Amino acid sequence: MMKEWYKEWFSSPYYDILYYKRNEQEAAAFIQLLINHLNPAPGSLMLDVACGKGRHSRVLADMGFDVTGIDISETAITEAKKTETENLHFFSHDMRLPFFINYFDYAFNFFTSFGYFHTNREHNNSIRTIAQSLKPGGLFVIDYLNVHYAEDHLVKNELMTLDSTPFNISRWHNETHFFKQIQIEKNGRHNLKHLYTEKVAKFSLGDFTDMLAYQNMQVQDVFGDYHLGHYNVRKSPRMIIIAKKIMH
Repeated sequence: MMKEWYKEWFSSPYYDILYYKRNEQEAAAFIQLLINHLNPAPGSLMLDVACGKGRHSRVLADMGFDVTGIDISETAITEAKKTETENLHFFSHDMRLPFFINYFDYAFNFFTSFGYFHTNREHNNSIRTIAQSLKPGGLFVIDYLNVHYAEDHLVKNELMTLDSTPFNISRWHNETHFFKQIQIEKNGRHNLKHLYTEKVAKFSLGDFTDMLAYQNMQVQDVFGDYHLGHYNVRKSPRMIIIAKKIMH
């Protein structure tokens, strides 16, 4: 069986240092803007897919919604569970497998937390899980990278030190995927300590539209950034899709 890079990397303390301590305010501002746009009923049931340690889930729960977060990383969920409340719940769960049926009003997948699997079938299974979890008429929001923009703005090499941890980051891409290798050095002497490689599928708006349509989900809106600006296939840094579960 092929190695599932995300299981090891997302459970690593270095993942937190690299990602979690950044963009907290931006994430909260984006969610506020999104909620203003969606205008959910008070107490709406929400699913945060690939929630990590639950930072987005907590923002939504603080707004008074009933939020359930799921993530494949048991380490992350153990941490998230420490913040559970009456309206905030966390489960260790693989998004490829069914989870609650016709239950949620809204589902979210933030911060390019998709496109990690080896086969299209696994990605389709994940969309199916999300679609099935929603009530008819429910909405799914996926926040994904914009392929053309990411190709044009790829920073091939980057050196940074966060929390006194030196990160040496390399990025490249092929026809189907983006790759990001994270090398963490010991004492800054190229004495290799840890090496992780992220791999994310190049899904276009057309790819998502097809995957969603197959699960009776219809694209309603597409935004191009965290300010909910217009989506431009070349110029937008993000591809934020809102899809609705169609009634039968």
